[in-house]
Amino acid sequence: MEEYIVSARKYRPSAFDAVVGQEALTTTLKNAIASGKLAHAYLFCGPRGVGKTTCARIFAKTINCLHPLPNGEACDACESCQAFNEQRSLNIQELDAASNNSVEEIRALIEKVRIPLQIGRYKVFIIDEVHMLSTAAFNAFLKTLEEPPSYVIFILATTEKHKILPTILSRCQVYDFNRMSVPTIVNHLKFVAEREGYSYEPEALNIIAQKADGGMRDALSIFDQTVSFTEGHLTYKKVIENLNVLDYDYYFRLVDHFLKNEVPQCMLVFNEILEKGFEGGHFITGLASHLRNLLVSRDAVTLPLLEVSDNIKARYQEQAQKCTPKFLYKAIKLCSDCDLNYRASKNKRLLVEITLIQLAQLTLEDDNASSGRSPELKLKPLFTQPAETAHSAAAPVKAQEPQASGEKVASTVREATARYEVHPSPLPSAEPTERKIPKIKLNTIVPSIRRLSQGTDRQADAEPQPKAATPPSPPTVKVPQEEENYPVSEDNISFYWHEFINLLPKEETAMAQRMKVIRPKLLKEEQFEVVVENEQVKHYMEQIAPRVEKHMRKSLHNRNISMTVRIAESTEIVHITSKPQQYQAMSQKNPSLQKLKETFGLELA
Repeated sequence: MEEYIVSARKYRPSAFDAVVGQEALTTTLKNAIASGKLAHAYLFCGPRGVGKTTCARIFAKTINCLHPLPNGEACDACESCQAFNEQRSLNIQELDAASNNSVEEIRALIEKVRIPLQIGRYKVFIIDEVHMLSTAAFNAFLKTLEEPPSYVIFILATTEKHKILPTILSRCQVYDFNRMSVPTIVNHLKFVAEREGYSYEPEALNIIAQKADGGMRDALSIFDQTVSFTEGHLTYKKVIENLNVLDYDYYFRLVDHFLKNEVPQCMLVFNEILEKGFEGGHFITGLASHLRNLLVSRDAVTLPLLEVSDNIKARYQEQAQKCTPKFLYKAIKLCSDCDLNYRASKNKRLLVEITLIQLAQLTLEDDNASSGRSPELKLKPLFTQPAETAHSAAAPVKAQEPQASGEKVASTVREATARYEVHPSPLPSAEPTERKIPKIKLNTIVPSIRRLSQGTDRQADAEPQPKAATPPSPPTVKVPQEEENYPVSEDNISFYWHEFINLLPKEETAMAQRMKVIRPKLLKEEQFEVVVENEQVKHYMEQIAPRVEKHMRKSLHNRNISMTVRIAESTEIVHITSKPQQYQAMSQKNPSLQKLKETFGLELA
C-alpha cells in the first residue's frame, strides 16, 4: 500500500511560480535574486497557512542554485537543489522558535553562524514563529542579526508581528503576506481535485474555501477531511453536513417569509435549525451575512464582492430584486443588534425569536409611515380578531319609546353615564370646570337670610297652581370657568426653578449648569426677574423663558406668571476669586458664621 501524504504536504509549492495568492511578494523576491540585491535579514509575517515558510524555503533553495533558470527559478538539477529536495542540505537550517526560545538556543545558533560555508553560496537560517523568543533571546540575537557574515542570510517567519521587538523589525526587510481570497482557494482546490481524480461541485469547493478563512493549508486539510467523508464525490449537501454549515436554503426561505410577513413560518424554520444542533448566535450572524449579500447583489457594480459560486450568485440576484434597500438596511440593523446582545441575554432563544418577529413585520404598511435610520423596536399583533366576533361583541341598540316624565329621562341619562368611570387627571387642569367656593364674611350673610325668609313666606301664602306637562328640557352643559390664581412667593419661585432644572434632559446639561447659579427674584405679585452676566446668557435664557413660564404656571396654579431677563449692572456682579472673599460672602448670608469665628478664635487657612 502506497504511503498516504496529506494534500497540504503533497502539493506544497517548490518554486515561486507554484505559490498561490502571493504574486507580488514572489515577484519581488525573484527580482532581488536576479539582480543580486539580497538583504542579510528578512521577516515574513502574515496569517497562518498563507505560504510564509514555503516561500522562505524556495528563496533559500533558489539563492543556492548553481545553475538558475532565466526566469529566476531554481534548476532542480544541480547538487544544491538535489540536496534541498532530499532534505540533506547543510546550507539551509530551520529553527522552531516556539520550542527553542531560550538564550542558550540562540547562542548555539550564533556558534553555527560562525562556521564558514563548505559548498554553495549562502548559509540560510529560517527561524519559524520567531515571536515566541524570549526578551533575553531577542537581545542576545540583536548583534548577530545586524552584522552577520557575508555568507549568512536570516529569514524570520511569524504570525504575530506586533510581538516582535522594534529593534528586530528595524534590522529586517519586512514582507507582509496577504490572506487568500475565496476564488483563489477554489481554483487551487479544483486543481488538486482534478489531479487526484475526485468529482466535485463548485458549491462544495466554495464552502470549503469559506471555511478555511483565507488559509490555503486549512483549505487543503478540510478538503482531505471532506474527501474521506464523501469517498471522493464532493457534493454540496454532503460537504455542509460534514462541516456542520448552515445551508443557504434556510436563509433564502426566511427572507421569503419576511417579505410575506409570515411570522409562524419563521419560527418553525428557526426551530428546525436548532434541532439540527446549530446555535442561535451562529444562525443570526449567518442571517446578517445573507442580508449583506442581498444588499450587495442589488447593484451590478458591487456584485463581484460576492464570494459564492455562480449558481448561488444567481439566486442572490433573483431574491435581491424582491427586497427594497430600506428593508435590507433595517433588517441588517436588527440582526446586528441581536448579535451584540446575544452573549449578555439569559434567554437567547427568545431574543432571536423576537428579532425574527420584527424582521417579519418590516414590510407591513404601518412601517411605510415611519422614517429614520434605525427600525422601530415594536411588535405588532400577530393575530387579528375576526370581523364576525367583533360584530357580535357589540350589542344591538334598540329604540326606546319616548318617556312621558322628565324624571324617567333624567334617570336614563344617569344610568347611561354611570357605565363609564371617569378618573381625574393627576395634573392641574388648564381650564377647570368648577370654581372654588369663595370665603364670605359673616355680616354679609344676614341680608341674604332676610330675603330668603321673606321669599319663603310669600311662597307659603300662594297656592300651588297646576302646570301643563311640558317635555323635559335638554341637559345643560356647564361652561368651564377660569381657575383662581394662587398667590406667589419668592420661595415658591426658587423651588420650582430648581425643579425645572432637574427636569431638563441630558442634551441641555450646559443650560442646567447656567441656571443653577442664577437666583430668580420676585418683582411684582406675578412677575419674577432673572439677572444674567452677559448678552449671550441672556439670549439663551430668553429662548428657554416660555418653557420656564409654562412650568411655573402649571406648578403654582397661576396663569399670569411671567419671567423677565436682564443683564446685571457692573455693581451687581461680584466675582469671588479668593478664600477671604468667599468667607465674606458666606458670612453676609449667615451672620452666625462670624459669631462662630469670634467665639472660638478661628482663622482662615
